[in-house]
Amino acid sequence: MIDSEDPHTQAGWWAETLDWRVEPTDQDFIDKMLAEGYAQQSDLIEHNGIRVWSTGEAICRPDEDGKTGRQRVLFVKVPEPKTVKNRTHLDIRLDGDDKDAVRAALEKRGARFLYQGNEGPHIWYTMTDPEGNEFCVS
Repeated sequence: MIDSEDPHTQAGWWAETLDWRVEPTDQDFIDKMLAEGYAQQSDLIEHNGIRVWSTGEAICRPDEDGKTGRQRVLFVKVPEPKTVKNRTHLDIRLDGDDKDAVRAALEKRGARFLYQGNEGPHIWYTMTDPEGNEFCVS
């Protein structure tokens, strides 16, 4: 789970970055929760033309969408902005892609380069996503 000011935009950004997908929101389930009084219209927002829960959005691997036990990352809305360094962060391991090209593409999409690190011959870039969460590309 990753705290976020705008979980829906963050989920979309990370889904594209990881080549995952945003989990679809079950519109029938939303209707049922509204009809049964478990949810209110104020619990929903419209994002990209679709009703979604205002509090969060999840992403998963495309081949695991809808499966029980799938790997997923959940982005949850929090009221406060990020103010300190993350204690944990994602490490994106490239499969033969050019690290500099990936870095440039991520920067064009709103990521920010922080610094280059290395351990022996292994080199990585520490960057931030559009909300300032650190991650590495190696």
